[in-house]
Amino acid sequence: MHTPDNNLPDTSELFPALDAGPELDAGPGVGDRLHEAVTESANVIEFLDDLTAIAVDVLSAPDREVFCGVTLLRPKRAGTVASSSERAQQMDEIQYRFDDGPCLTAARQEHEVYVPDVEGLPADSKYRQAMEAQGVRSVLAVPIILPEDTYSALNLYSNQQGAFGIPARKYVHRFAAEAAKSLSIASRLASLVDAGIDLRAAMANRTTIDTAIGIVMAQNRCSQDEALAILMSAASARNIKLRDLAHDLITSIATDPPPTA
Repeated sequence: MHTPDNNLPDTSELFPALDAGPELDAGPGVGDRLHEAVTESANVIEFLDDLTAIAVDVLSAPDREVFCGVTLLRPKRAGTVASSSERAQQMDEIQYRFDDGPCLTAARQEHEVYVPDVEGLPADSKYRQAMEAQGVRSVLAVPIILPEDTYSALNLYSNQQGAFGIPARKYVHRFAAEAAKSLSIASRLASLVDAGIDLRAAMANRTTIDTAIGIVMAQNRCSQDEALAILMSAASARNIKLRDLAHDLITSIATDPPPTA
C-alpha cells in the first residue's frame, strides 16, 4: 500500500472554496458523515453513491460546480462505479469506454492524476474531444488508498480551467484519506456478502452435479467415479460447463430442479 504524494506542482489558479492554506483539514464532520453513510447503506454501491454526494457537497464552490465519480476495483469482480449526477456518470462512462483515463489510472497506479486544462491534451485525443463535448475543462483524480488488492479513486470534474490548485488538491487528498476509512469497511462487508453468494452458488452447483451423477449411475449401473467421467466426457464433447450439462440432464427428466443440500 502506498501513501499519496503531496509534493504537487504549481497551477495557474486556486479553487476558491478550498483555498484555506495548509492547516485545512478534511472538513467539519466529514468523517462522521462518511461513517454514518457506511452504517446506513444497504450495500457498497449505495455507500459509493453517498460518498459522491458528500464529496460534491464538501468540494464544490458557490460559483463553480464540481461533478464527482468514484471507482472501486475489487479482485474477481467487475469494477463498481458511482456518480454524483447524470452528467458525472456520462463523463465517467467515457473513461470506461476507453478503459483508460485519470480515474482508472489513479486507482490502478495509486497516484494523483491532474489535467488542469483538457485543451493541453493532444488535439486528436479521443478523451479530450469527449471531455470538451461535455464542457469539461479540468479533471482531478485522487486515489483512495485501500488495503490488499482493492483499488479506488475519486474523480472530480470542473467546467473551469485550472480549477484545482495546490490547497484544493491537498484538501481532496485529505478527503480521500477520510473516505478510505469508511470505504475499507464497506468493501470488507461487500466481500463477505460476495463470499456468501459464491458459497451458495458453489453449493447449488455441487448439488446439481451430484444429482446428475446419481442419475447416470442409475442409468448405467456404474460407480460414482465412472458416472463423473461420463459427464465430464459429455461436457467436453459438447463444449459446455459440467454444471450446465448436469442441469440439462436433470431438467430433461424432472420438472423441478433439486433443492440445495
